[in-house]
Amino acid sequence: MDTSRTILHSDMNAFYASVEQAEHPQLRGLPVIVGGDEEARHGIVLTASYEAKRRGVKTAMTLWQARRVCPEAVVVPPDFQLYHRYSHMARTLYNQYTDLVEPFGPDEAWLDITGSRHLLGRDPVLVAQEISERVRTELGVTVSVGVSWNKIFAKFGSDYRKPDGLTVITPQNAEDIVWPQPVSDLLYVGPATTRKLNYLGIRTIGQLARADPATIRRRLGKMGTMVQRFAQGRDDSPVRPLDEAICDVDREVKSVGNANTLPFDIADDRTARQVVWLMGESVAQRLRSLGLMCKTVGVFARDARTLFGRSAQMRLERPSNITSEICDTAAELLCRGWDLRHEPVRAIGVRASNLLPAEVPVQLDIFGVEEERLRARQLDGTIDALRSRFGNHAVRHLSELADERLAGMDPERDNTTHPVSYFA
Repeated sequence: MDTSRTILHSDMNAFYASVEQAEHPQLRGLPVIVGGDEEARHGIVLTASYEAKRRGVKTAMTLWQARRVCPEAVVVPPDFQLYHRYSHMARTLYNQYTDLVEPFGPDEAWLDITGSRHLLGRDPVLVAQEISERVRTELGVTVSVGVSWNKIFAKFGSDYRKPDGLTVITPQNAEDIVWPQPVSDLLYVGPATTRKLNYLGIRTIGQLARADPATIRRRLGKMGTMVQRFAQGRDDSPVRPLDEAICDVDREVKSVGNANTLPFDIADDRTARQVVWLMGESVAQRLRSLGLMCKTVGVFARDARTLFGRSAQMRLERPSNITSEICDTAAELLCRGWDLRHEPVRAIGVRASNLLPAEVPVQLDIFGVEEERLRARQLDGTIDALRSRFGNHAVRHLSELADERLAGMDPERDNTTHPVSYFA
């Protein structure tokens, strides 16, 4: 186990709410909730300030529940462009200490200062304190920082003491600080994994670290082996810097998808196909921008009454990033799998998976379909170029303009892709 690295994890506290308070001084000290659009049925708490959290407000609460526990809360709509600007400013600040900065969502980042600490001429703890102070004074928000020899324990450190905390995890103190904590505090140990570990009598990170590896693998498979290594501090994954061109780090993209909750229920096949086309076109557009094709298309829908969601998928005859092929397949899946007249849906998503590079040779069809596919590719390329230059609404479907409920939708613009990249 290599313990010579120095890795920091910086986490901006209650990010969206903190940014709103930084931009609007009249909100400072008040219980602030950043919430979705209730009229568009996105009425949940995205982030709450610590003043609101102390009154019982939690992320993912519905806004009516949040108002019930905190009647004096100030609810503001999200401004993702503003949050993106603050995220970029934070990364710019981090890059003054090292060029190895890996975002983990818009508000978190790992910094590997192993190679630059001799240039900084300071103890890593002093570097972390300086970063924390600069973020507070230059951006107006606070960060919690973890310092360790690996990414997992550095992230644990930033979560350990909030807000505005600093925790150092070393090989000497890891068993005292990390191991007594609940196993759910470990990165990628979610509720399902926690239940499986609890069934084995494993409730703390230390118990997971000391457990029999064969038992863990038998019960949890490869994921079990991985999280046990995390518990032991055996994580040698590198910090991967952001590629601004694709707003992501160097990683293998597993799938490309887009979903939306509609402000109205979808109770007929015609409207469903229109919405699927809006979602699917965004997916196909991003596949082409990433230089990828997909072999599988999936669709997801959430029932308007029960809020229960289910999905279906289909393998394509040939890999594709052609808009019409992806959208037609997704629309057929949805209309065939849901009786929308009796089970209207409120949310629809389209996903492309089983990805491969667009330049991979594909078996041609001997019955002349390839000529049609070539024309479709050329049309997609022309539309992509126009939208890249003039915006996504430069080319629109007549069905969007004919239905005023869809006229304002822009799935590609509204889709938010955060660079989350641990499993590179």
